[in-house]
Amino acid sequence: MPEISTCVTARWPLAPSAATDWLHELCGDGVTGFMPPAMPDAAWVLNAMYEHEQGPAAISHHEHHQAQMAEGSVEPHVVAGIDLDVTGVATGGDVGRAEHPGPGWQRLRWADLAHRVGDPVIPEGLLPCYHCFPSATKDGSWPLSITPPTEGSTDRETWNRLITLLIEHSPDGADTACFAYYNPLMAPGCDFENLHVRTGRLGDAKLLYDNPETEYSPSNLWAADRSWVLCTDYDLWATKVSGPRPLIDALLHDREIEAIQLPNDPTEPGQAPHAV
Repeated sequence: MPEISTCVTARWPLAPSAATDWLHELCGDGVTGFMPPAMPDAAWVLNAMYEHEQGPAAISHHEHHQAQMAEGSVEPHVVAGIDLDVTGVATGGDVGRAEHPGPGWQRLRWADLAHRVGDPVIPEGLLPCYHCFPSATKDGSWPLSITPPTEGSTDRETWNRLITLLIEHSPDGADTACFAYYNPLMAPGCDFENLHVRTGRLGDAKLLYDNPETEYSPSNLWAADRSWVLCTDYDLWATKVSGPRPLIDALLHDREIEAIQLPNDPTEPGQAPHAV
């Protein structure tokens, strides 16, 4: 889609790698994303999951995939001796960008699933990741009726709503100058020396979701005045947003976004290193 590529590069030109220096000093290594502390507050915006109103809850994605292979309707996806269907298709999870799966699917809130299966929304000492909801899965595979959160990227609906709320809580609104960083694992060429950074207006940030150079939303997006910063870690199912209390309150009380605060956030200074 050349028109999308041209639009992204025109409105979000490349910026110097040095734009991330302050994040490196604040957060350390940004190989999977620069994870910020509270500035002065923070919340985790959870990626959306969906449930089909008539889906077979007793069958897992893995079981369905195995049945398809037995019938010969699909072939195993093996690369270098590794069965890649152990994750992704077979478990039901997506890595990278995702969006509403279509008719018949409804948003399943993390809090509702936690109440249903008896698991905590986020286990103590962990971050939002594939370790969540062990009681909802069978040998690591989700029911065929559920599409779990995407990993390493926000979903489109969450990204768009998050940008809208950031515009509402930034002094310059849509004209807020921003930077977007893509970690080397998702940026073109996996360049660990020249970090991939772009700069643009917050009002144009929804365009970044369709950046043809990558299959992920940005690892970090932040206001040029550093009043807020978000991080979507490559290994996680959520985005940490750090910034002023009014912004965090808006996230926590929004009807579309599902956001939580972790009482003992492992990414905060003085806490144990996070586990994924």
